[in-house]
Amino acid sequence: MIIVVSPEATPDDLDVIIKRVEETGRQAHLSVGQERTIIGVIGSDEPGLEDVFLALPRVESVHRVTRPYKLASRDFRPADSVIDVGYGVKVGGTELAIMAGPCSIENEEHIFDSARAVKAAGANILRGGAFKPRTSPYTFRGLGEEGLRYLHAAGKAHGLPVITELMSVRDIDAVCEYADIIQIGARNMQNFILLDEVGRVKKPVMLKRGLSGQIEEWLLAAEYIMAQGNPNVILCERGIRTFETAYRNTFDVNAIPLVRELSHLPIIADPSHGTGKASLVTPVAMAAIAAGADGLMIEVHNNPDHALSDGAQSLTYDRFAGMMRSVGAIAAAVERTLPGVWAPASA
Repeated sequence: MIIVVSPEATPDDLDVIIKRVEETGRQAHLSVGQERTIIGVIGSDEPGLEDVFLALPRVESVHRVTRPYKLASRDFRPADSVIDVGYGVKVGGTELAIMAGPCSIENEEHIFDSARAVKAAGANILRGGAFKPRTSPYTFRGLGEEGLRYLHAAGKAHGLPVITELMSVRDIDAVCEYADIIQIGARNMQNFILLDEVGRVKKPVMLKRGLSGQIEEWLLAAEYIMAQGNPNVILCERGIRTFETAYRNTFDVNAIPLVRELSHLPIIADPSHGTGKASLVTPVAMAAIAAGADGLMIEVHNNPDHALSDGAQSLTYDRFAGMMRSVGAIAAAVERTLPGVWAPASA
């Protein structure tokens, strides 16, 4: 349930309410908005609990949240969340977040070159995989901690926050040391032990939708992270598995506006994994921004034919720059901006 607090409430009043919530054996999560302050009460419901909280000073109203996810719900936070990921970059808000780089960190020189190229084209976050989940155990599975060091150095040299995937609790310290954003991949969307652990760290977390994950399951996975005290969750639509075999996955553009209705969390689109075909990345990226996505995650490689992973869906440097121009036109139409690009005249 949520407790709506009077605008006249003082910090001492809030402390009294939070203490009372905790005395009932529940967690209290404070959300201070421009128009109202609310306290989310996390725990089991009991008859008469509303009356306990309504009796407290400066409590305006108490409402039950019918959805199973509470903290991720727009009922808990009506305003959109905007997440600071470092280097002055924020995910959510007017400016789009553009995460770009190779699927896998192949060597030091390559990730530095990739960082230079994607930043020149307008990206504001560098992506790269150090631990790669692959269908076959005999394919390239990443450089591990060595790759993390290369990624961190390349991002620092070019003024870009970096994002990389965390696959196992055993690697959480290394990923937290070198990455600005922790990515939880589709295969781990419901790895609840891993979700609990990243909920205890202070890094932003990008949670990809599972291969067959329903919207409610996805938001409940985000709830796992938030319930451990980490509110900085970014969602990522990356396509779901369906009967269609003409492309890698079915990119669910419906999910973007629906999630924006249900949740305050920012949502990123990944048309690279969503389609598996380089020729489809730009049109699907444009559709995602038109649908309300807060940014994109794009795989970029200087020579996709020789990429160690996911070359078929990777854009060349020139093709990525062209995609950014196309996306920029859509962004202006929906009153969003690309990094470093002027806002539309109507904004």
